[in-house]
Formats: sequence, C-alpha cells, structure tokens
Amino acid sequence: MRKKVTLKQLAKELNLSISTVSKSLKNDSEISEKTINRVHELAKFYNYKPNALAVSLKSNKTNTIGVILPEILNHFFAKVLFGIEQEATERGYKIVTCISNESYKKEVEYVEMLNYSSVDGFILALSQETQVLNKLDHIKELKRDDVPIVLFDRVSDEVYCDKVIVDDKQASKTAIQHLIDTGCKKIGVISTIYDLSVGKLRIEGAHEAVKENKGVTLVELPIANIENEEKEIESFLKKNTIDGVLGLDELAAAIAINISHKLGYKIPQEISIIGFADGLLSQHSYPKLTSVCQHAENLGTKAAQMLLERLEDASETGYKPQTEIIKTSLILRDSTK
Repeated sequence: MRKKVTLKQLAKELNLSISTVSKSLKNDSEISEKTINRVHELAKFYNYKPNALAVSLKSNKTNTIGVILPEILNHFFAKVLFGIEQEATERGYKIVTCISNESYKKEVEYVEMLNYSSVDGFILALSQETQVLNKLDHIKELKRDDVPIVLFDRVSDEVYCDKVIVDDKQASKTAIQHLIDTGCKKIGVISTIYDLSVGKLRIEGAHEAVKENKGVTLVELPIANIENEEKEIESFLKKNTIDGVLGLDELAAAIAINISHKLGYKIPQEISIIGFADGLLSQHSYPKLTSVCQHAENLGTKAAQMLLERLEDASETGYKPQTEIIKTSLILRDSTK
C-alpha cells in the first residue's frame, strides 16, 4: 500500500515552500498558473489528501457533528437520523453516529469520545436509562464547556439548550378523542415507555381527553419487561372488556392487533386500535394500523438546522435556547372505525 504523502514531502519534491504548495492547492491568485499546475499534478499522482485533523486545529472547527441515538431499529429514530444527515450534508457537515442502546453508561462514553474527537456540536435523544436515573452531568458538562447541543424527542428541562420535541401530549389526546368519537367507551392504554418523558406526556394527554368526555374510562397497562410484552397484553385484553386501545409505542399497538385476532375480536367493529410512530409495522399490519405520524424526518431536519445555526453564528451574544415543537398527524387506516 502506498504511504500517504504529506504537504512537507510535496514541497520538498517540488523544491517549493510549504506555504506555496498549500496556496497552490487552493488555487490562490498569488501563485502563478504554472506552479499551481505543477503542484496539482504531483498531488494527483500521490493521491494527496489534506490532513483533516491539522485543518481542524488551524480553523478550530471540524465541520463534524456528533449524533447519539437511543436505538436504531426503531423506525422513528432511523427517520430522524435521515433528516439530520440530509440537512448536514447540504450545509457541508459530516455526522458521526453512535447508538447508546438505552444505556446511560454507553451514552456517557460516547459523549466523552465524541467530545474528545472535537466534534463541533451534538444532537442527541436521551437513553431510557438516563431518563430513569435522571443523571445528566455528562450533558451539563458539555454546556459548561460551551459545546452546542440540541436535544430531541427525549429531553430534560434540567439542560439549558435548544430542543426539538413532538407535541406528544396533544397527539395522544387527539388519538383518544378519535376513539371516543367513533364509539369507544372503555379504552386501554398500553406502553413500554411510561418512564420516558414522551411516555409521560402521552399518558397525560390520554387522561385529559377522558376527563373531557363523560362516561369514558381509561385502563392502563405499563409494561416493565419487554420480553413479556405479548403475555402481558394478552392477559390485559382477557381481563378487561375494552373496545379501544392506544399503544403509546408502535410495537405495543402491533402486538395488540395480533392478540386481538387471537382472542377472536373483530377489528375495528369490536375493538379499535391506534399506535404511534407510523412506521413499517403500522403500514403492514392487518388490518393496517391507524397511527400518530410524528414527522420524524422533519424533526431531524429541524434539529440539524438549529445546531448548525448556532455553529455558524459564532458572534451570537445573549444566547437563549429555543424549543421547536413538531406537530403530529393522525393517519386513519383500517384499525379504527
């Protein structure tokens, strides 16, 4: 394998100063066309690439942002990442993505690693364990070091930074109201995300909707162990005579459809089901799942825009963090009346 050539080696071989070679590679008007051509020809021969670290040390900027996601198999986070990457690329930035797998320890390690690598800023959603433990020192340290941060979806009021969130409370309220408007009287709320900020907002919205409608009751199933999710949902549907279900996460709603089939319920004639995220499970379940669309790609785009605006306006004074709220849509399909 050919050894990487340096700027110093190019200069020595061409009998030019390092400064002249550097300016020639940038087509500087101070340098003659003949010299520029000589430098470019040799650089092409050696497949010379500028040292990214050296460039970043000079400019104090890497044009790289760190993205930390709680998981990647979730369709919502995959779409958010797509939105971030598209916007970053258009603005001349690269992203480095890490997955915490819902672990506080991994999240801390990735924050430290990316910060040591001198990314220009961070976009991240807190892991489930981080939110449960409410341990945020690693994020607060970034703020103390003036590292720009945008938290999205899973956020904390304890961190003074820009945020992009979904209107989860209103989204859940709208979903429950649709079940009520189509005749549901006893509604089950099923979720594995009760401990998360988004889960708390969604259950709050569900309760608000029920309070505003007389004669409607709400029954909750908080699932702590995902491995037992199917058994718990089956037991829940057997014990409670319900005619509507809101799954606060997509998987819970999809499993509710399968178990309803197993127990002989007609969907949506006897039981209506709504889920969140509008991912592949929603679009390909049978019947197709009525779902809350969170416009994840738009959320990712907005998060990237907010961070890059902070990075590109270095002269900004009187910093005040902003919170952007992404509105949701209820996508009506065959699982509701």
